[in-house]
Amino acid sequence: MIDPRAIIDPSAKLADDVEIGPWTIVGPDVEIGPGTVIASHVVLKGPTKIGANNKILQFSSVGEDTPDMKYKGEPTRLVIGDNNIIREGVTIHRGTVQDRAETTIGDNNLLMAYVHVGHDSVIGNHCIMVNNASVAGHVHVGDWAILAGYTLVHQFCKIGAHSFSGYGSHISKDVPAYVTVNGQPAEAKTINVEGLRRRGFSSEAITLLRRAYKIIYRQGLTVEEALDKLKQMEKECEELGVLIESLERSARGIIR
Repeated sequence: MIDPRAIIDPSAKLADDVEIGPWTIVGPDVEIGPGTVIASHVVLKGPTKIGANNKILQFSSVGEDTPDMKYKGEPTRLVIGDNNIIREGVTIHRGTVQDRAETTIGDNNLLMAYVHVGHDSVIGNHCIMVNNASVAGHVHVGDWAILAGYTLVHQFCKIGAHSFSGYGSHISKDVPAYVTVNGQPAEAKTINVEGLRRRGFSSEAITLLRRAYKIIYRQGLTVEEALDKLKQMEKECEELGVLIESLERSARGIIR
């Protein structure tokens, strides 16, 4: 299961069935769960905990120190959940003590080639980051979000659940749940209707979310005024609660 040309630190903890390819380096304080496959030429540094049934492809650097100038070598962590696919050349940095001291990747995510996840960021579950998409430090990406190729996300931004960014989007403010954005700088375009249909959202829920989008973006309201209207509609559609929450927790302001 472990190629003899791989270098494994004695303190690393590997489940019995972990597979590791040639010329991969697994450093100290790395824990790898069952069913995980690490290809050749991967560098894993700790403290890092990797869950079950993950696949990490060649030339990825996982758990490296952050280049953040505030980082002074503190023992921060990277935690990766289960069933993730991390493709070629992906870079994921550990956290900093100035924030969570942890970078977190959830479950069932696909990080395509040359994706970057910065320090202290949180990637939820079922997310897709397409080739060369990059999130800076302290970014939170909600469940089922898709960042198309070459999307760039500024530090401290929040990307809402079920949202979608178009190719090459430059995101410097928060993206509400369910919203599609595109452009440089990115602008809100519509509700992510196709994504919601694929995930089994009812036509009634999608219609209501479209109404909610128009309240936020087409009526000239402040976010606070839009929130008041959305809360009056919340009983009509439980999915609306996710959108309301994403607006309430915005700190940088939302993309318009």
